[in-house]
Amino acid sequence: MITAYATRGARLEKLDLTDRHLSEALWIDLEAPTTAEEDAVEAVLALDIPTREDMQEIEVSSRIYREDGALFLTAQVIATADAREAEIGPVTFAVRPDRLVTVHYHHPRSLGYFADWAARHDTVLESGLDALMGLLEAIVDRLADILEAEARQHELLSKAIFAAHRPSGRAETLGAVLQRIGRAEAMNGRVNESLATILRILTYLTATPETADGPCLHARQMPIAQAQLQDVRSLREVAAAQAEKVRFLLDATLGVINIRQSDVIKIFSVVAFVFLPPTLIASIYGMNFVHMPELQWTWGYPMALGLMVLSALVPYAIFRWKKWL
Repeated sequence: MITAYATRGARLEKLDLTDRHLSEALWIDLEAPTTAEEDAVEAVLALDIPTREDMQEIEVSSRIYREDGALFLTAQVIATADAREAEIGPVTFAVRPDRLVTVHYHHPRSLGYFADWAARHDTVLESGLDALMGLLEAIVDRLADILEAEARQHELLSKAIFAAHRPSGRAETLGAVLQRIGRAEAMNGRVNESLATILRILTYLTATPETADGPCLHARQMPIAQAQLQDVRSLREVAAAQAEKVRFLLDATLGVINIRQSDVIKIFSVVAFVFLPPTLIASIYGMNFVHMPELQWTWGYPMALGLMVLSALVPYAIFRWKKWL
């Protein structure tokens, strides 16, 4: 699908491609493009659009390079934070001095957020690098929102684990907590991966001199890129702290599970110990010896029952006194 945007005054306007041509666009967005759509964009812009396989390469030389007077940058971008399993995928930014082309095969919300925001607010969008800076800022803001939401989820998890000295509830509850911790760790890993690729792009842009071949940041754009670079570094520190929190929550949950298992084993041990003396007494008087004086007593049977009850109560009382129960 091709979506094109042009500037109208100081705002971004979505183009109706049935009436207007791609050559008028400042920003062209390709979402899961077909071969025909790729050919159409390549014909207008004289660019070689990278394939899906090219975008998934992890080498730095495949993610950041210059070709035919254009700058190609690839970052990992999270599609959504609301789904149970958030999707992450590569987004390639092909930057020309006069326009920007984005290529992706998933649906990152941050791209739509930037388009909506730029359509409602006055902003400087005079070149492809201006559009790139705006998109990167929207992506970083989205990642910051995800980290804030995950921090709140971590607090809820912490309260669920440490709500009481000895947590109550069914065993499945802790299993559900473990699943939530697993999802939190996966989300934090995706955010950290996305931040790492954006950090690489911003580091490259701020370190490349204006004399380089192809698009380069100008003096007006450099402070914006440096501010974004600082934001990304700060967010990576937050992500690292949250990763430590997730590991702590995992250790705490496993500790609570061990405590519950110990409690169960302790109950079985106490029951076995309490019933051991009565079993011993019953075994003694169940012996088939001829000379057992108690068998001839009138109160022999009540005495045996009383001894069994007493031998059970004494260990129970000792356990309670020692506060082992």
